[in-house]
Amino acid sequence: MGDAGFLDEPPPSAAVEAMYTADRGSDGYVMHLTRVWAHAPEVNDAWTAFAGAAAEAAGLTFRQKGVIVSALAAELGDAYCSLAWGARLARATDPATAAAVLAGEEAASPALDDADRALAAWARALVRDPNGTLPADVAALRAVGFDDPAIVGLTAYVAARIAFSTVNDALGAVPDAELRASAPAAVRDTVTWGRQPAR
Repeated sequence: MGDAGFLDEPPPSAAVEAMYTADRGSDGYVMHLTRVWAHAPEVNDAWTAFAGAAAEAAGLTFRQKGVIVSALAAELGDAYCSLAWGARLARATDPATAAAVLAGEEAASPALDDADRALAAWARALVRDPNGTLPADVAALRAVGFDDPAIVGLTAYVAARIAFSTVNDALGAVPDAELRASAPAAVRDTVTWGRQPAR
């Protein structure tokens, strides 16, 4: 067992090497979570396709995905995705805005609009209690421009991201030291939950 999680290193294969090569090309290192998902490359591919299709159906922008994943990861207590997507949201907006979403304080952030706030609220609601949602919650999404097909896509995207975080966390994947180091200080200081980053 190590920072990459509770599983052993996956046996070598063309699919595993393709995943590792993709990480090295985009990040410069193989992420711990990739070593987890590399045990089932076909599942990783299916998840990627599902999440991508859901985001497309919802018409989500990169910034909106940053708001959604930062909000749900923080609500779940998932440090890995909080750091990764908090940093991405900081690049799409600014570090203070990303920290506000991670802290659940987006209502006070002038850089966020009503759609951002509705998306964060929906993501948190699905983490806390999907059986507790109400027609008013869906009405809030309609009020900021999401029609019913987009709401289905949005909800599927949130559910996919919850599943992704759950797999990483349950199997012990620790946030990469490189990931933490590359995140803005405001994001690093806000993410105090979940598994501690590798040193």
